[in-house]
Amino acid sequence: MTAAQPKKILIVRNDKLGDFMLSYPAFALLKRSLPESQLYALVPPYTRDMAEACPWIDQVLLDEWQNNGVFGNAALLSLIKRHRFDAIISLYSTTRIGLCAWLAGIPYRLAPATKLAQIFYNHRLTQHRSRSEKPEHVYNSDLVQNFCHDLAIPQPALPVPPLLQFDTGEVSLAKQAFLQQHQLGEDTLLIFVHPGSGGSARNLSTRQYAALASKLLTTHRHVIVISAGPGEYENAQQMASHLTDTPHVVYESHNGLRAFAQHIQFADVFIGGSTGPLHIAGALDCPTAAFYPRRRSATALRWQTLNSANRRLAFSPPSDADEEDMQSIDIDVAARTISQHYLT
Repeated sequence: MTAAQPKKILIVRNDKLGDFMLSYPAFALLKRSLPESQLYALVPPYTRDMAEACPWIDQVLLDEWQNNGVFGNAALLSLIKRHRFDAIISLYSTTRIGLCAWLAGIPYRLAPATKLAQIFYNHRLTQHRSRSEKPEHVYNSDLVQNFCHDLAIPQPALPVPPLLQFDTGEVSLAKQAFLQQHQLGEDTLLIFVHPGSGGSARNLSTRQYAALASKLLTTHRHVIVISAGPGEYENAQQMASHLTDTPHVVYESHNGLRAFAQHIQFADVFIGGSTGPLHIAGALDCPTAAFYPRRRSATALRWQTLNSANRRLAFSPPSDADEEDMQSIDIDVAARTISQHYLT
């Protein structure tokens, strides 16, 4: 093995689902740059399904010990040492991961030059992510591009949407089962609205989502699909209670993240806040309409979805309102814009 041809590379993105989905371009870029290398991903159990669905990841390692103190760190160190990686790229820098990478003796260690964690890496990239001057997925890809530059590896063009795609036969069967369960015709437009939130960014209220859904106009028969992940069913039911005159169904995911994502693939439009399911929809190149606060760390630019530019809409509080005042977003304007752009 030469320095420019690492055989085993570990990429770490072990935080929330949306953050992981925005690392897809980085995985794609690295695998296409080094197709013969084995690319591993370190993720928490919650994002495992989406890591296993990523076509550019060869093997998924689970970080199951994030909250277990010194014993958890020892278990993680043992896991990393066992695989004898040639390089590690931490897309999100933490002291815990940096220390384990250093103790494991990984020759090439790259991370953003932030926080105390950077002392454990022998390669660093200054990014200033807190300024939110680029989308998160670009910050992630910049690290991979820096890695390739360091090792003089030619870089292919960045991937284009969709970055995630499930087998069309599987998705077709899932859609047929969904339509039959809810007694819907095959020509019904399925407008997914996800009122839940992982808590990392402010979101619309369930009443606002219901008002939005009731104002959407289509040229075909349509139904609002209120989607709910684990722990979000009550939120979905609250939204449903406000939709007295609008056709709707509640879809609660019971069969894991992969099945949930396959349902998103057959959605005609996906509407939600800046949360994991929105970023799954973006990776699938589903048309999306997203609601973001204006707070610098949570803007529509920083957390831009991965779908094509003409398949994403973003709404935020106006400049004369508080940056996190989601109530100030004009729902009438949003509904009209979504209808004109996607539905009529």
